[in-house]
Amino acid sequence: MIPDSALAPVGEPFDAGLFRSGLKINHLRLVLALDDHRRISAAAESLGISQPAASRMLAEIEAIVKAPICARVARGVELTRYGEALARRARTIFLELREAAREINELRSGSGGSVSLGSVTGPALNLGVPAIRQVSTAYPGIEINVQIDNSNVLTRELLAARHDFVIGRIPDDLNPRLFNMVEVGFEEVCLIVREGHPLIEKASVSADDLPGYDWVFQPPGTLLRRAVEDSFLSAGVRLPATVINTSSIILTLSIVRNTNAIAPVALDVARLVAGNGTQAGEIRILTTEFPIRIKPYGLITAEGRALPPSAKLLYDLILKQSRM
Repeated sequence: MIPDSALAPVGEPFDAGLFRSGLKINHLRLVLALDDHRRISAAAESLGISQPAASRMLAEIEAIVKAPICARVARGVELTRYGEALARRARTIFLELREAAREINELRSGSGGSVSLGSVTGPALNLGVPAIRQVSTAYPGIEINVQIDNSNVLTRELLAARHDFVIGRIPDDLNPRLFNMVEVGFEEVCLIVREGHPLIEKASVSADDLPGYDWVFQPPGTLLRRAVEDSFLSAGVRLPATVINTSSIILTLSIVRNTNAIAPVALDVARLVAGNGTQAGEIRILTTEFPIRIKPYGLITAEGRALPPSAKLLYDLILKQSRM
């Protein structure tokens, strides 16, 4: 049984007996959804319930807690200090439940454990793959789950206890105190186009050459997107007018292969997919006169959350790989 005191951080005591008073797991899920999405409608959609149902559930929570959980702001809602305290403890509760289920499943199956890893694309290739290969060879029963996405998504998944650790960067809009990060490398960024693209013939491409073409970008607000936009602004060049936003590398490559669009990607990804320039539609890397700088990436864990043995094994191998 989860004790009522588990919900009360030091200095912020809630009334005793929250669960006896009717607080349910679904209430905690709603608090976390509100923390993640900052809009009642979006939180309700993520939980598969209607907005009126979410509003009623929020009223129930506030009646049980006897304090306001969230406050309306210009662009939605934000958690009060009571809501933040409840969300912080709720994440711990769900993490423990997930770990309990994982441990039980491992005991049942006799497997070597499981790991959930999130990573941005470049480090997944040059650090994640070699480490995963070593772990899989040494412990054939281990199960490794990998999500490739941008850091904005992955760090929130980490906070929601859906990953053991993440290879990426801490977004500027998240409190860095929620995480522990060990820097392990720099990710070089380049621009890719298709074989036969008009810019291929240029020995070196300047920023002035680029705005006239369509672009495939990661979603707005992501670190790679902002790095490219900063490069344009630093060069005094207008931003591209026609932009396709997607976090899918597969869709990005497909669009680039079949159009004159340009896409910024990690250099490790570009080297993996770039051809030798002999067939139409192959991917080519542009030589540019300007750098695209993005801050270092690292191994990120949630503050106060210990890694289970199987995850610690993979974490240590990736750390070792980064220092070779």
